[in-house]
Amino acid sequence: MFKTLFIAVMALVTVQLSAQTVDEIVDKNVEAMGGKEKLASLKSLKMSGTMNANGTDITINSSKLHQVGMRMDLDIMGTSNYQLINNKGGWAFFPVMGMTEPKEMDEVQFKSGFNQLDVQGSFFNYKEKGTTIELLGKETVDGSEAYKLKLNFKNGHTATFFIDTKTNRQVKSISKTVVNGKETEVETSYSDFKQNADGYWFPYTITSSQGAITFDKIETNVEIAESIFQN
Repeated sequence: MFKTLFIAVMALVTVQLSAQTVDEIVDKNVEAMGGKEKLASLKSLKMSGTMNANGTDITINSSKLHQVGMRMDLDIMGTSNYQLINNKGGWAFFPVMGMTEPKEMDEVQFKSGFNQLDVQGSFFNYKEKGTTIELLGKETVDGSEAYKLKLNFKNGHTATFFIDTKTNRQVKSISKTVVNGKETEVETSYSDFKQNADGYWFPYTITSSQGAITFDKIETNVEIAESIFQN
């Protein structure tokens, strides 16, 4: 009986320590991105940049309105392409790939993209949003030690985030999406963090298997018309 009680108590202590550690990591990350007060006031986001995919230069303009919608416009080989997500669904239109009309995203793509409507970040006020976080230990990311955190979002989507133990900033994420009709894991890295004119910190380089996006301008709390998120 005492052995069983001891195991139960130790399990409870472990859970409490784990939860405390998660919250400490989250608090440090929030502070590193600008702080609670600033993140709470972040309502919109515009990002412009470029990437090169297989020798093709692509111009990218991304617009997000907090918990309302997101849209990414891509100029590829003289064609206007886009992806957009709102609270009802997500659509993609890529005439460069021969598409003649927008295609609705499947459930996995939509769930993954829907969480990006949160411009304040997945860690900020995560409990109030219905997200749970598990600390899975530490791993080395690009030569630096990072906390490995699994996020379980309210809509059922899960993703793994890696937070640098020194900078307290997100350096990598792993999530599932659909590519060419098949569900696959997508690994994304974040680097070149800079503070924009309004005092928010962002990664100005985002790299995935598709290539690296380099942003030259990130604007915050600018006016964005909700109409651009309608398909």
